[in-house]
Amino acid sequence: MRESETKEIYEQLGISREVWEYGQKTEEALKERFREFDATAEYNQLKVIHAMQENRVSEGCFNYASGYGYNDQGRDTLEQVYASAFHTEAALVRPQITCGTHALALALSANLRPGDELLSPAGKPYDTLEEVIGIRPSRGSLAEYGVSYRQVDLLEDGYFDYPAIEAALNERTKLVTIQRSKGYQTRPSYSVREIGELIAFIKERRPDVICMVDNCYGEFVERIEPSDVGADMIVGSLIKNPGGGLAPIGGYIAGREELIENCACRLTSPGLGKEVGASLGVMQSFYQGFFLAPTVVCGALKGAVFAANIYEKLGYPVIPNGRESRHDIIQAVTLGSPEGVIAFCKGIQAAAPVDSYVTPEPWAMPGYDSDVIMAAGAFVQGSSIELSADGPIKPPYAVYFQGGLTWYHAKLGILKSLQSMADAGVIDLERIREQIRN
Repeated sequence: MRESETKEIYEQLGISREVWEYGQKTEEALKERFREFDATAEYNQLKVIHAMQENRVSEGCFNYASGYGYNDQGRDTLEQVYASAFHTEAALVRPQITCGTHALALALSANLRPGDELLSPAGKPYDTLEEVIGIRPSRGSLAEYGVSYRQVDLLEDGYFDYPAIEAALNERTKLVTIQRSKGYQTRPSYSVREIGELIAFIKERRPDVICMVDNCYGEFVERIEPSDVGADMIVGSLIKNPGGGLAPIGGYIAGREELIENCACRLTSPGLGKEVGASLGVMQSFYQGFFLAPTVVCGALKGAVFAANIYEKLGYPVIPNGRESRHDIIQAVTLGSPEGVIAFCKGIQAAAPVDSYVTPEPWAMPGYDSDVIMAAGAFVQGSSIELSADGPIKPPYAVYFQGGLTWYHAKLGILKSLQSMADAGVIDLERIREQIRN
């Protein structure tokens, strides 16, 4: 009876019998995998609670602070909580950091000086960093301030070219940036262990080089973070994993105290550093979002693995595949055509609690070199821990799916994406029926 009721409400949401049955069969096969995610979430949840208790979080931490923000108890305590949870000396967690790209630009510009060289050993960085660095000319780029850039392309299998990295390290190399997640690339996302091996390799040859990890989309996916394996700084956005879907804005940088103080002085002003920057009433959502983050990330991971299995069995290339270990919440699906990418994103948008009636269209987004389509019916604009999908309209026509504040919403979104592709004629329903029969 209950199953028929559930099936009925999926039908009300536009899911056909074939798509629903295929989804049920796929979910049943993933029960053991989901239990593993739950176990990691339990560990990380306890880690966060321990950090909050250790730093004596109190009701007073939620008080409104304005003006200069001197002695903002909630802000200062939250930064201690982040430092404790990520096992770093210090952290900067601020609503004045507007997004992940801003956090990364801040960390780079605060710790690089004219004449220094920035090295990326993981190939091309995420699209929006190209203008920050100056790969694509832009006002205020690092290149305009005399910071040079070098990158080492990845091997064909998507992993690090260690001999080339060793050759690229020179006396001018000041900072190495390592991007954990794949971005708009069809390479693997890196495990914390793999990142640790790369950092150890670099530190053996240049102990003085700062190793920074772009941790976006990776927080709480594993039981350890890059800061546990030698990273000098880890950087991320609060409208991704650590904000838990509640943080309305913000970013964080956690790491060595000296480096974090440099970031604070760049964010505010030399001589002021971390002492100013009022929290303006957002602290409760920052704390509660961080508290919920391990559980929210767990739901997003279930959605990512569900998507991988749904599309892989239908013949679409997926990264990671349906069986690989997970190191971030992003699931790449190569659909092979603009029509496929657009139909997928329309389905995700149609599953949203907010703006479900809106039809996403490709457009020229700032910071990208091609039209990009984004589906994001989110409570917080741009929050990619909420259910979303996006991709550039260029070969190989891959879509990048992530998020879901609950597993059930992520599940609906994936089924709606498949339904949308079937309705658009991108995929034949008979292929889905074959998977049900097999």
